[in-house]
This record gives sequence, structure tokens and C-alpha cells, in this order.
Amino acid sequence: MSDKEFGGTDDLSLPKATVSKIITEILQPSPGVAFTKDARDLLIACCVEFITLISFQANEIAENETKKTIATEHIDKALRELGFPEYVHEVLASAGEHKDALKSREKKANKVGQSGLSDAELARQQEELFKSATAKFNQGPAS
Repeated sequence: MSDKEFGGTDDLSLPKATVSKIITEILQPSPGVAFTKDARDLLIACCVEFITLISFQANEIAENETKKTIATEHIDKALRELGFPEYVHEVLASAGEHKDALKSREKKANKVGQSGLSDAELARQQEELFKSATAKFNQGPAS
């Protein structure tokens, strides 16, 4: 199964720096073990293929349920149907962690709304910060 079967392009990839970081974290306890650039590129291609496979299957499941959005349960079913039931627990745990992270991010975003300041006061404070930053910039580097 390849990208071409799904109407994709060869441009599908994962960030090399991110994959390299993951590899480094995994190999950290094994000194002297190295991962070649070709091996990293092959791993990236395999990951993209795996993601494409799971996405395609999850999309089929969602369409069969007449859903327009692929949900977590569709990924769960896709993993099981494709013979990867051992990944389900970890995937659902990661999805839960992601959901929790989004909730905390929403709370931070709502901080401005909870400040109790009017839009005019917030705009005034922002303008003061801009003026201060401009003045520091115009002074040039500190000697």
C-alpha cells in the first residue's frame, strides 16, 4: 500500500528533526549505537505508510457509520481491524494526554478574559508595552 494508492504525493513526510530526537531518546540507554541517515529516512517512510494505512481504514469505518469526522473510536477500530490491537491502549492514553493538554491551553488562552480588564484597558496596556519595546529597540545594544 503506498501513497499513490490513496491519491497522495511523494511530498508526505515527517519532520526529520523530530524523528531524530525520538530516535536519540530511544537509543540513549544504548551507548555506541548509531542510526544512519538512510535508516532514519526509511523509518520516516515506514511511519508515513503506517499513518496512511490507519487513516485510510479509519476513514472507511467513519464513512460506513455515515460520519463525516474521524474520531478516536474510528482509530481504535482501525488498529484492531488491521491487526494492531496491542497499540490501542497506548494510542488512547496519548489521545487522553493530548486532550488534557488542550484543556490547559484553553485555560491559559482564557486568562485575558478572566483578567477583569476592559478591552480598552487591555489595549492601553498593550500600547504602553509597544512604546516601551520601541524605546528599548531605538536605544540600540547596551554597552
